[in-house]
Formats: sequence, C-alpha cells, structure tokens
Amino acid sequence: MKVVVQRVKNASVRVDGKLINKIAQGYLLYVGFTHGDDITIVEKMVKKIVNLRIFADNDDKMNKSILDIKGSILSISQFTLYADVKKGNRPSFVDAMDKDEALELYNVFNNKLNEIVPTYSGVYGANMQIESINDGPITILIDI
Repeated sequence: MKVVVQRVKNASVRVDGKLINKIAQGYLLYVGFTHGDDITIVEKMVKKIVNLRIFADNDDKMNKSILDIKGSILSISQFTLYADVKKGNRPSFVDAMDKDEALELYNVFNNKLNEIVPTYSGVYGANMQIESINDGPITILIDI
C-alpha cells in the first residue's frame, strides 16, 4: 500500500464538473494498493497517517498531527501509484491490485480513517479533477 500525503490548506474533487467533496485544512491523500495488501496493512497505514506530525506548533516546528489541528482528509483512489516505467515509456500497472479488491480495501481504509478524522473521498474509478492548495509544500510518500 502506498499513500501520498499532502498537507493542504484546502482541497476538492470534481467529477464531470460536479463538486463531489471538499475539505479545509488537513490532508489530501492519494491511495494505491498492490497485491498482498490486506486489513493489517490498512490498519498500520491509518495509524501512521493520523499520528503523522507534519503541522506546525507554536515554534513553527512540524510537531502536530491532524488530530491536534482538528483537520479533515480528502482521500483519492489512485492505482497509478503502482505504475512501472522501467521498461519503455508506457506505464505498466501489473503491480496494482485488482480494481474490485482494491475498492474493498479503499472503503475499509476510508471508514477506519473516518472513525478518527472526518474523511471524504472522490468517486472510485472515475476521471476526477482534484484542486488543492498544498501547504508548505509538504508532500510525503508512505509505503507500507
């Protein structure tokens, strides 16, 4: 499982021009699954994300978590995190999990996050347009 975490001032997702979800301060997550990922991996990732300390404290040090700042999460499914471009110029996605299995884990991931932090999502498998204002910029890749 890979997740790209972006600290944002705000973010939104649209499909066919229609606003699906938006958040204020928090995380924009791009989420991908690979073969062998399971609920245990999802639980580790959730714990890592909610406890990640990348928000500034009073001394302007990255010392606060999303829980501390009472932020929210916009979670976007992104199988392309498992693109392989080592051979040629056209990406191969053989390392990405089957879409039906990935959807199950993605739903579990979002539900588990939402138990702790308000979490919103895009539309799985849709062509989405994502807008965000990256804060920092702070972008972290977590690969579990």
